[in-house]
Amino acid sequence: MAKAIIMHETGGPEVLRWEEYDPGKPGPGEVLLRHEAVGLNYIDIYHRSGLYPLPSLPGIPGMEGGGVVEAIGDSVAEVTVGDRVAYAGLPPGAYSEVRVIPAHRLVKLPDSISTRQGAAMMLQGMTARYLVHGCYKVKTGDTILIQAAAGGVGLIVCQWAKYLGATVIGTVGSQAKAELVQSHGCHHPVLYQEEDFVSKVKEITQNRGVDVVYDSVGQATFMKSLDCLRPMGTMVSFGQASGPVPPLDIGILAAKGSLFLTRPSLMAYTAKRADLLAHAQDLFEIVEKGAVKIEIRQTYPLAEAVQAHRDLEGRKTTGSSLLIPE
Repeated sequence: MAKAIIMHETGGPEVLRWEEYDPGKPGPGEVLLRHEAVGLNYIDIYHRSGLYPLPSLPGIPGMEGGGVVEAIGDSVAEVTVGDRVAYAGLPPGAYSEVRVIPAHRLVKLPDSISTRQGAAMMLQGMTARYLVHGCYKVKTGDTILIQAAAGGVGLIVCQWAKYLGATVIGTVGSQAKAELVQSHGCHHPVLYQEEDFVSKVKEITQNRGVDVVYDSVGQATFMKSLDCLRPMGTMVSFGQASGPVPPLDIGILAAKGSLFLTRPSLMAYTAKRADLLAHAQDLFEIVEKGAVKIEIRQTYPLAEAVQAHRDLEGRKTTGSSLLIPE
């Protein structure tokens, strides 16, 4: 019998239980996948807390993983038994040793990328891809602000945006994280607990403001992020680690300089298989070039997902983290 992290209710990390379960057999268009690694992401906390409800309870959280195809159902053309694959996005269920998943959500991994690396890069890496190419097309000469620059998405955005020719400003919570992001392409780390990041951005840009802000923090930073933008700049609110952004009077966007605002999701940007493959291919290419390095900075046994969630919420992690079935 396989095992998985199963939630019977929403709440704190303690609701994550390591239990036996039957993954079932793959039906038409489905695959039975044995995980070698599972990605740890902040959206998992939203699912656990109930902020973003799982489809049903009991349920298995987790939106990202990598492994080997063990069996395929009828009418599967995308992969075959023995393929190394990775995925990110719906449906949830990654916190498991083995799972059934629609074949069209899987991407074959190139030989140059390990399965663990694939599991660590898909959700955060494809998110970074739609941020720098979709929500706002970063180009040479742009200046960007990435909140939570030392996080998984943040470190990738720092590297990718630098490769594209942008000047990168990133907020961090400690000197150690400042050194980390600086070594990953961030030109101007800002310690938000020690200095006002709006004033620092204005100083760095000589009062011009940045072209785009990427903000996954949410409530605690949203309004100040708007104040960092140049006129007609773009605000990308792609997460809410500090809590949801309150309802907004859109007149504020006009008052602050005719700003653009978007609230994107990876699921929307990769809903069509062609878009999924395009995002994955761009990610694989940038990693294979060495322009973006995916560093697995924390690993936990899958059975210890409770501790992993505590560390993630406690801002004790940097970069990518993996849960390993053992």
